[in-house]
Amino acid sequence: MNEYGTPRTDLALEAREALTRRTREDIPGVMVETAEDEEILITRVNIATPEAERMMGKLQGSYVTIEARGLREKNTPLQDKVMKYLADELVSLAKLPPKAVVLVVGLGNWNITPDALGPRAVDKIVVTRHLQGMLTPELKGGVRSVCAIAPGVLGITGMETAEIVHGIVSKIGPDLVIAVDALAAASSHRVITTVQLADTGISPGSGVGNKRFGLNKQSLGVPVIAVGVPTVVHASTIAMDTINTLQQHAAFARYFKSMENLSDQDRNMIVRQVLPETLGDLMVTPKEVDRLIEDIASVVAGGINQAMHPNIDYENIHMYLH
Repeated sequence: MNEYGTPRTDLALEAREALTRRTREDIPGVMVETAEDEEILITRVNIATPEAERMMGKLQGSYVTIEARGLREKNTPLQDKVMKYLADELVSLAKLPPKAVVLVVGLGNWNITPDALGPRAVDKIVVTRHLQGMLTPELKGGVRSVCAIAPGVLGITGMETAEIVHGIVSKIGPDLVIAVDALAAASSHRVITTVQLADTGISPGSGVGNKRFGLNKQSLGVPVIAVGVPTVVHASTIAMDTINTLQQHAAFARYFKSMENLSDQDRNMIVRQVLPETLGDLMVTPKEVDRLIEDIASVVAGGINQAMHPNIDYENIHMYLH
């Protein structure tokens, strides 16, 4: 946590929730709006001032969170709805002209399943940059020039992700970069059930505590929209949540009287004893993560495809690309 009590999370929504609980008041410079249907909750958080940025621990910009608890299940109609909402929000953030060139970057390590969201999503992106001269008349104007790459990680390539992406951007000159990455959540119920879009770019490896050079407009020279899904939660966060529950739950009150007045420092000390530094930055992910990553990668890629190519009929997509 930072000085304002913001938890270890990549989700702006969770940072705001924690800060609001702590201060018991609205955060100056942070605007929030929500929309929901029966299964999906959309929250738009706009961080508008430098002070709000410091308090939240997130860069100034717009963050859109799409939550659907049913994404952990094999629920195809719900996945299709999330894809549509994701596409709509991405279109709203990007504001791209029909002839824009877009580079999709799948961040992460394809050899480690919880970190493989980016590469898995890139495998499902409809790339069209090489097909622009062959599009049928009905598709022109509704199929953008899209290219995609999964650059790997420093330990595999010996190159920083930002170095690779910067070289590609300087060569092809895209109008927008979409960076897809795995994130870390502060709440276990948001793991693989939440998609966040942000117009602030992304720091490769930030979700697993391995910060590298960022991918953003400042570093690449073009706008960058980050699309992320929490695939892990910090073990220390789960431990802290357990302590907080014991303190607050009436059923445990008579057994844990000594815990009623624990300070933040006391709680942190307890967590450090349970999770010593020798364990490092321990992360937790669902045991069925292989299936979940494959499913959520399809949702993320589907949303990006629909946003970039509104004229494509995805039920017969192969007919258009041959």
